[in-house]
Amino acid sequence: MNTALLLLPDFSLILLGAAIRRWMHLGDHFWNGVEKLVYFILFPALLVNAIVKTRLDLGAALPLLAAAFAAMAGGMLLGIVPKLFTRMPALTYASMFQCAYRFNSYIALAVAGMLFGAPGIATMGLIVGAAVPLANLVSVWMLARHGESGLWREVARNPLIWGTATGFLLNLAGFVPPAPLQAFLGRLADASIALGLIAVGAALRLDGVGGSKLFAGWLVAVKLLALPLIAIGVGSLLGLSGLNYQIVVLFAALPTASSAYILAMRMGGDGRSVAWLISATTLASMLTLPGWAAWLAR
Repeated sequence: MNTALLLLPDFSLILLGAAIRRWMHLGDHFWNGVEKLVYFILFPALLVNAIVKTRLDLGAALPLLAAAFAAMAGGMLLGIVPKLFTRMPALTYASMFQCAYRFNSYIALAVAGMLFGAPGIATMGLIVGAAVPLANLVSVWMLARHGESGLWREVARNPLIWGTATGFLLNLAGFVPPAPLQAFLGRLADASIALGLIAVGAALRLDGVGGSKLFAGWLVAVKLLALPLIAIGVGSLLGLSGLNYQIVVLFAALPTASSAYILAMRMGGDGRSVAWLISATTLASMLTLPGWAAWLAR
């Protein structure tokens, strides 16, 4: 129970973001600016700061990533199942399908930091940095059979990937930041979690799902319940333990990424259904994520 309560401040920030959006009327331009600040500046600084300070076990990286990718692959396979029994427009299905395996990086790093500190952020950062290209590749492929060049340009410019890569290169080179630089990165890292979670809350939308309600409910269950079970099984088979095992299970239990909505809208998909799924998985994860965390700490 104590482990679950540790996540209460993070989810309180998400609810605060929703309340600020509803009652302060700051406008879309303000929230777009906050999201850009967090995404391009604060979160990369958080990743670099955590990874540089953490002793890395590269030998454990391969099974860790294998378990994370297996969970994502399980989400993709389970996302295909309802297509065999339900009929819906192709773009609606493709838009909603990505919600079975995409993950919210803001919540990922916040939860890892709250529960495990800098080592948790570094480990989660490794998974996020490796999984983002895969998630983007599959999502774009499902939404359209073209646009590969745009995809790779997006991946190459992703700040979370660059932040992870920079942190690992500096760590492997034995670089120790001077005290002023450590303090600078630390201040940015401290700001990233709060602003990132508030931005997640501000993006919540629950005004109805446009696609199949049965499919939407299935995807929520897949993302929050089935994927962590897959990570538990595969992680155990691969011999994961300790921090790596706990992080990969929590990674699998994350709600859907807000970037899924942006991609669906850019490619002419069903943004309304995706927005509902992002909000539903985020709100439901306030119960399921603490539950998984408490189970892992038992």
